[in-house]
Amino acid sequence: MRNYLRRLDGEGAFALCLALCTLGLSFSASAQSTFTTFDVPGSVRTIPISINSKRAVTGEYTDQNFVGHCFLRSPDGTFTTIDPPSSVFTAPQSINFTGAITGLYHANSVIHGFLRTSDGTFTTIDPPSSTFSTFPSSINSTGAIAGSYVDPAFPTRNLFHGFLRTRDGTFTTFDAPGDVFETFVTSINDLGAIAGYYEDPSFVNHGFLRASDGTLTTFDLPGGSLAAGPQSINSAGAIAGAYIDATFTFHGYLRGPDGTFTTFDAPGSGKGVSQGTAPQSINSAGAIAGSYINAANAFHGFLRAPKRHYHPV
Repeated sequence: MRNYLRRLDGEGAFALCLALCTLGLSFSASAQSTFTTFDVPGSVRTIPISINSKRAVTGEYTDQNFVGHCFLRSPDGTFTTIDPPSSVFTAPQSINFTGAITGLYHANSVIHGFLRTSDGTFTTIDPPSSTFSTFPSSINSTGAIAGSYVDPAFPTRNLFHGFLRTRDGTFTTFDAPGDVFETFVTSINDLGAIAGYYEDPSFVNHGFLRASDGTLTTFDLPGGSLAAGPQSINSAGAIAGAYIDATFTFHGYLRGPDGTFTTFDAPGSGKGVSQGTAPQSINSAGAIAGSYINAANAFHGFLRAPKRHYHPV
């Protein structure tokens, strides 16, 4: 759900996403940055999802038998495969400072959320009002988890709603303000601020921020983009995400706490339909991890060093 490039596997849904995107966005020019590219040994596709402040990265990879797995890349560059028991598909979404990982897995025709602690222990997490699909998207340093779930009343009312799960297991559910069709949560920072996007009845996407006190505010990207979906928010309030240009190429963007935008592309990113750069996570120092697709339509990971450091406010 959080991963733009992973959606390429669902061509119908991705085509709909492209159709909803407008053109002519106005952003500032990108600055030159240092990148490190990597692939899981033996993989044919590597898709990083989340990076913590120690630069540990979690994500997905496909082996040479075209079987999907999850990985943890330690700060020293070593890889560990992560597959929860009984799961036929696992998608990690976020890793915090302690190395705890949250995400989703599929078992017995139900999509559940999971928490994997640094010692390798797995816990299933589902909001009490979730029916058959729970999508955790982010975990902060306190162990609070934010995500989305399917409403039990669907299809008579909205499909997706947001949730917050505190470390003690308490759930709070919410929706973006106004006339909302669906609410998608993408990230929670260490101060408890939650970022995400929502779809209005006209199928237009807007971004939102939910403060730690529960106050919700909305925003749109410059140029009136219909794809105002932030992917990650750090402790300073800096947000990383992606947008699509007139050639249907993905580009990365950084939205500073002051609301300014900077665009960037990983070296080697392709320029064409379903190619380009898609950030997934930004850490407290402003380092960004994500995926890019080159001109040969091959997936690779990237790390973008910060041009400037944003401090918590």
